[in-house]
Amino acid sequence: MRVPDSVTSSPFVTEVAPITEPDEVIRRHLEDAELPPLLPALAYLTGDLSLLRDDLRPDPMLAAMPQAGLTAEQQAEIRQIALEVLVRYRDGGCEPAPVPADEDLLRIMEFAVGGAEMEAYLPLLEEELAYRGEDRRAPGWRLDEVAPGRTFRVVVVGAGMSGILAAHRLQQAGVAFTVFEKNDDVGGTWLENTYPGCRVDNPNHNYSYAFAQRHDWPYHFSTQPVLLEYFRRCADAFGIRDRIRFRTEVVSAEWSESDLRWSVRVRTADGVEEVLEADAVISAVGQLNRPNLPDIPGLETFAGPSFHSARWDHAVDLTGKRVAVIGTGASAVQFIPEIAPQAGELLVFQRTPPWLGPTPDYHDEVSEGQRWLYGHVPSYSEFNRFWIFWRMGDGVLETVRVDPDWEPKTQSVSQMNEMARALLAGYLTAELADRPDLLEACMPHYPPGAKRIVRDNGVWTRTLKRDNVRLLDGRIRAITRTGIVDARGEEHAVDVIIYGTGFQASRFLAPMQVTGRGGIDLHEHWGAEPRAYLGITVPGFPNLFCLYGPNTNIVVNGSIIYFSECGVRYILGCLELLARTGQRALEVRKDVHDEFNERVDAENRQMAWGCSDVNSWYKTAHGHVAQNWPFTLLEYWQRTLRPDPDDYELLGDR
Repeated sequence: MRVPDSVTSSPFVTEVAPITEPDEVIRRHLEDAELPPLLPALAYLTGDLSLLRDDLRPDPMLAAMPQAGLTAEQQAEIRQIALEVLVRYRDGGCEPAPVPADEDLLRIMEFAVGGAEMEAYLPLLEEELAYRGEDRRAPGWRLDEVAPGRTFRVVVVGAGMSGILAAHRLQQAGVAFTVFEKNDDVGGTWLENTYPGCRVDNPNHNYSYAFAQRHDWPYHFSTQPVLLEYFRRCADAFGIRDRIRFRTEVVSAEWSESDLRWSVRVRTADGVEEVLEADAVISAVGQLNRPNLPDIPGLETFAGPSFHSARWDHAVDLTGKRVAVIGTGASAVQFIPEIAPQAGELLVFQRTPPWLGPTPDYHDEVSEGQRWLYGHVPSYSEFNRFWIFWRMGDGVLETVRVDPDWEPKTQSVSQMNEMARALLAGYLTAELADRPDLLEACMPHYPPGAKRIVRDNGVWTRTLKRDNVRLLDGRIRAITRTGIVDARGEEHAVDVIIYGTGFQASRFLAPMQVTGRGGIDLHEHWGAEPRAYLGITVPGFPNLFCLYGPNTNIVVNGSIIYFSECGVRYILGCLELLARTGQRALEVRKDVHDEFNERVDAENRQMAWGCSDVNSWYKTAHGHVAQNWPFTLLEYWQRTLRPDPDDYELLGDR
């Protein structure tokens, strides 16, 4: 896949050039505009709130539709208004109005999403969008100023998205740290997953650090090479690369109750082990980093090449081969269309069909007009980010919440969820109207949101219709030396097997062994039900912090980068608390932890993914939802602004 030249540019391209183009050029570029954020951006730019006309306000119920369901007449009117505003702005010397007062900004934000009474969101959204240019999530303290002469060292495990972020914030706070990364470069998921078609399913403006934005994303949804380059450049721009020890894996971490420190054992790629002392450990290994192979009899007996999608073997030539793919989850839906034209025959074994989220621009480059608007209209990129943030966040959370009076709950869990189901089912029906056999096999019979919804621009259904592709029952009896035996006992001879079977999502921190107070092993302590306070910290394990920990995954509500930014700020707040009090360690109180998790469990049971019994990686083998955050993005932000000292036991003077 061709990668545009802009991949090699800075990760922080946010410059806005003055408008010099003639009216007709501006008009042409406006044809490409994402319209819901356009009038709010212009109101912010000019201070003219009369632009926020009620008859042009987006309908929040139609947020998932192209242009939020605005009619052709509404779209034409918005473009004409925008043209007139931009011409006046150009002719007036491209001078933006002063930053609006909070009450005006609130009105602009509410119009942008068709919402109301959003005052509680104002500080969050100002921070998330960095309207005034400052990085409000940066630590507002330095160790040498708060506690002169105090030494404090942190070990960060992993140099993916969360590890890079943690290292950057620790460096800003003047806290000594070392990052250990088992691979030979940064990037984590975006380094390891190189399968064909690999890309993010979150729009670029949302899947990026709030403080490290770029207006020149080449695609609406970045490919793996684009995101890997972004995180590489972030590591360089933040100046943390020389603080990372590559090709070094953390084997274990053990808490010393006498020293109030962690002993961290690491192993290099050539097998050399070393033990280091650390005051705190931050795990940034994520949830989706250990591939899951299915428990199928005979799996190890297959004589041909076989591999998991997360460990793609690029040495295997699939041209003309009989290829079997097991699984139709998010990764498989991305790579199967890429390999189908190469394979002689492609057998797709599906256990449970995914709901497909219609995304026409999923593979598209950002258009010329959209790039021009980002680069010439101040705040348009930021308001587009806000529009994405809301319609992929709190604005749609209610669509997956269970209505206790709604019956039956097998296909949907509420009227809003039923509306979503009808829209998604309509998309599948339209795509597969000429193939009733495939329509029956591809139509899910569980509520939207109970499993991960995967994005599609029509390529998935077109692939399944190919003459060389067959969709088969994923209930597999066995794997043999030469192929796969299905549930009916029929053997399908294949040359290559590819496992698109996801990850060991519930094995947080694996395979690292973590031993806390009293010799407690963390994995034994968790058993089949991993839990943490705010997804970050666990009783019995002082100064141990997790990013992308239990119950911080999102289903319809947001970007994991948002959660990591909130989590890192909270962790830095914990370290500041230790610095200011002179204490050496803190440990979350068990009653605080337990009460929080009781509320999380109860709320997860009220969501589509907790109510449905469909198989899903959101749950452990025992049915406990260990992954997902069931509350609003606002609540997570509020709870992680700063730690409450009353939630913790403070240990030991320094």
